[in-house]
Amino acid sequence: MTGVHKTFFGHVKTTFLRGVVVIVPLGLTYWFFRALLNAVDGIFSPLLTNWLGLQIPGLGFVTMVVLILTVGLLTRNLVGRLLFAWFENLLRSIPFVRSVYSGIKDLVNAFNIGGSSKTFRLVVMLEWPRKGVFCIGFVTNESVFAGPEPPATEFYHVYIPNPPNPTSGFLALIPKAEAVPLALSVEEGLKLVLSGGIVTPAVLNRLPIAHS
Repeated sequence: MTGVHKTFFGHVKTTFLRGVVVIVPLGLTYWFFRALLNAVDGIFSPLLTNWLGLQIPGLGFVTMVVLILTVGLLTRNLVGRLLFAWFENLLRSIPFVRSVYSGIKDLVNAFNIGGSSKTFRLVVMLEWPRKGVFCIGFVTNESVFAGPEPPATEFYHVYIPNPPNPTSGFLALIPKAEAVPLALSVEEGLKLVLSGGIVTPAVLNRLPIAHS
């Protein structure tokens, strides 16, 4: 009877945890966007209501979207880029604001898949922190070390993030021969790391070597 109870409660526990895995991300996503929409509406809606004399639900959010598009258009010309570069330099001159702004901007750039950003170029697997244990890193650049004697060594500049905050991590220079490029997009690699390995393909394949 005791064994039956343990089996029953084991199934209940497993089922409950599976429900948590599904519900919590959905709930947090809903909470985040609801809080964002309420915040945006709280800023713009009173202004627009006083100006138009009408209360239109969601008008603040629409205004925010238009504002974002307007800023995007401004940054496509020289004057707009110079203006925002000046404003960005101003933010970077404020100690606490500089840290927060830089971290958020780096995070956004890292997720700017398919855009002009080259924050992360390639997903690699490398042995760290000891032999036989592997971690996932992101190639940000490449360099060549020319020592006193040939041959020169080609290095990957690999950023290894510390989940759950991808802006926290460290840089390692890894010889190309010791890094294993993976056939994963940067987006897939980020999902793998930030989920703690939960969101991962069944098989990690090595990126085919390009022959010239």
